[in-house]
This record gives sequence, C-alpha cells and structure tokens, in this order.
Amino acid sequence: MTMPIRAAGPDDAASVLGLIKALAEYELMPDAVKMDEVLLRAAMEAGHCRCLLAFDGSRAVGVALYFFNFSTWTGTRGLYLEDLFVEPEARNGGVGLALFKALAKIAHAEGCPRMEWQVLAWNELAAGFYRGLGAAENPDWRVWRMGTEAIGRLALDGLAVDGPDPG
Repeated sequence: MTMPIRAAGPDDAASVLGLIKALAEYELMPDAVKMDEVLLRAAMEAGHCRCLLAFDGSRAVGVALYFFNFSTWTGTRGLYLEDLFVEPEARNGGVGLALFKALAKIAHAEGCPRMEWQVLAWNELAAGFYRGLGAAENPDWRVWRMGTEAIGRLALDGLAVDGPDPG
C-alpha cells in the first residue's frame, strides 16, 4: 500500500495532537498528555519539534514526531524520534514502515549518523518491528528523568546532592 506522507505544520496541530492522545491510550496512560493544541502549535512554530503525518485519504492515520539532538562525541546531530504511532485499523499496511523510511531519508539528508528512540519495556510488538528494520536496543544506557518538582527544588532551593557530584 502506498501511503501519502508529508511534513506537518502548525495548522496540523489538531491532527497531530489527536494521534498523540491515541498513542497515550495505547500506552495505557490516557491522562498523561497535558499538551493542548495551542502548546503544540507554538512548539511546532518555534521548531522545537517536527512531525510527519501519514494519510488514508484525507484522514491522518499515523504520526512521527521528532527533533534533532547533538552528540558531543561525534560532533554531529542525530534524529530523536519522540513518538511514532499508527492507528490500529491502519496497521500492517506499511504505514509504520513508510514513516520510518521518511525519517531515515531526513536523517540521511541532514547528515545524522544515528536515529534514537525509546520503547516501553512491555511493547514487544514495537520492539519486533524495530528489530526488523535493523535497529538494536542499547543495553549500555538507562534513561533517567528529573521531573518538575525535582527541577524546582534543585533550581530554587539549591538542593544538596547526596553522594559525589557527577559533574
């Protein structure tokens, strides 16, 4: 199946947000999306994120939201895939593959030596898809995250760090 894919712009914020919310439901976190259409539009206008949309007719059925990161080791940008989602009824028709090929073309054209993303530990369907594309899990790195409360404490209160300073 040939699936039309195009870059999304700020005017596509409603379609992109709808697919992001569908992804959150699929990942069993329907209340996790705090972003609204206004915030997404502003992020897209500012260049904080970029999106590709896949269409079935005039309806968006897939999204790939990405941004560029930077590696101090290679001195180059990389493409970081934040979200990839295809509506259940559009799966197994090549939509995910078409989105990934489009991302690979962007990464290649931008001189990115790597693409990276995260996969929930329970999502073996996605892991199998990515393995089939030639990707591999990086067992040497763990994802760490600091949330709003901890950021505020550290920034505003000068929270003392327990243990050796990692910096």
